[in-house]
Amino acid sequence: MDHIDRVLNLSLEFAKDEEADIELVTLIALLHDVDDYKLFGTKNAENLSNAKEIMKKCHVPKEVQEQVCLAISNIGYSKRLKGCLPKTKEGKIVSDADMCDGIGAVGIVRVIKYGMKIDRCFFAKDVFPVSDLDYNYHMGKTASTVNFIIENLLNYKSLMLTKTGKEEARKRHEFMITFLYQYFREENVPEWTRYLDNYFSKSNL
Repeated sequence: MDHIDRVLNLSLEFAKDEEADIELVTLIALLHDVDDYKLFGTKNAENLSNAKEIMKKCHVPKEVQEQVCLAISNIGYSKRLKGCLPKTKEGKIVSDADMCDGIGAVGIVRVIKYGMKIDRCFFAKDVFPVSDLDYNYHMGKTASTVNFIIENLLNYKSLMLTKTGKEEARKRHEFMITFLYQYFREENVPEWTRYLDNYFSKSNL
């Protein structure tokens, strides 16, 4: 629920700047993870069973339900790897807010906590990140949380769909870079610092 609250608050901030439908943004933000495959399985994620049931019980108009479901079905990093992305302004706003909550200081805390939950080590100094990430690899078990940050989270900035999302993501992205360089310095692993130098010299991240 903490994640939902942060995404909602950030979505509402973005919505003001983007002049979007506040009610629609609110519904999408509140319901965007109620069918998360990690919690409820792939069948719920595909059918959006919980979102539909909640909106039905709350007497949300049918046409609004359809707009919310269409947006939710295209929000999420794993879906972006499959080529899906929201088409409406409101969907793009929540997508950006959701991804922003996955990066920066909060994003690092979240990925550490999730890594501990699935028994993933934080840093495997002998296993460097992969360069060609696809959907199937993303859905598997990454070698370490540090690798997950580099392989996935550093890409989020380039996936923003709104002007306000891009600006917020830029700030959070810079914090993650600072964190990684500082961590490698404290761990005394100059080969990883060189890896980052080379990584950023070859990309636009």
